[in-house]
Amino acid sequence: MPFNRYFRPLARLGPGLVLAVAATGLAFTIHALLPVLPAMTAAVALGLLSANIPGTAVWTAGRARPGLDFAGKHLMRAGIVLLGLKVSMVDVLGLGWISLLLITGVVLASFTGTYGMARLLRLPSETALLIATGFSICGASAIGAMAAVRRIRHQDTVLPVALVTLCGTLAIGVLPLLMHPLGLTPERFGAWTGASVHDVGQVVATAQTAGTAALGIAVVVKLTRVILLAPITAAAGVQQRLAHRSEQADSLAAGGPDTRRTFPPVVPLFVLGFMAMVGVRSLGWASPAALEAAGGVQDLLLAAALFGLGSAVRVRTLLHTGGRALLLALGSWLLIAVLGLGAVWIMIR
Repeated sequence: MPFNRYFRPLARLGPGLVLAVAATGLAFTIHALLPVLPAMTAAVALGLLSANIPGTAVWTAGRARPGLDFAGKHLMRAGIVLLGLKVSMVDVLGLGWISLLLITGVVLASFTGTYGMARLLRLPSETALLIATGFSICGASAIGAMAAVRRIRHQDTVLPVALVTLCGTLAIGVLPLLMHPLGLTPERFGAWTGASVHDVGQVVATAQTAGTAALGIAVVVKLTRVILLAPITAAAGVQQRLAHRSEQADSLAAGGPDTRRTFPPVVPLFVLGFMAMVGVRSLGWASPAALEAAGGVQDLLLAAALFGLGSAVRVRTLLHTGGRALLLALGSWLLIAVLGLGAVWIMIR
């Protein structure tokens, strides 16, 4: 009996997890052969292919689906926790208060602007919230955190993740072409990349085209955006509670039923874990070897999670339902690029 208790979940999740691990290995192999292509992007692309090639689509929609969903949800959260080890508050504060205020302004303005555009396009509020979060903060990781806070269904995160990955990949090719026409020094280009590209891996792939000086400042600026993940998800959780209490009060005043319900924590446990890891990194409690090992594990976890999410995207359905969302994604990508460029010209003179 104890054996069956543990064997049944393993048998149910095993096929999908094995597939995710194999795809992760292939994604990193592709990245090694094509360094300009981040492993995370390759993982999403492999997931999309697996979901839309007839020979493999049956598998990803069948026996492998439970394990792939597990990877997309739980491995993503584990990866977010380890992401905190990349953020040093010493480096962030080293940017100076003016730079910190400008970066925060870019995040808030892009978040608000993207959400506003989404509502104008009449997209569902949950889709609008996830796209705004992913584009303004840190891509798929931010989408996963916001979905947990607002109890948004796992399948509803698939389209936003696909769009933020698509636009982040687009930035890798487009932004370096604009460096010289815009008259950007390597430092300004790096800061612009960190302020406007979505995923950390995409930031690295874009900034390294301008050299080590650009890469160094790009990573610090990007991780400053990442640190805003906790306060923005917490604010979203508080707003949800206040809105529900107002609705409940109106319902009771009108003689309606008691609609009280439970909510997840304002700050999910894995986001608290992320903040704890930020503290560990900032206080110097982790050795360079431990940080390097944790970074490798985090990349593996996120790649497996992104493959799981990508494997749920059906291109035919996306073409029918994702047109307005694609328009929003491109608009948000342009918005944050313009806001980030404006901030950079003020930050670096």
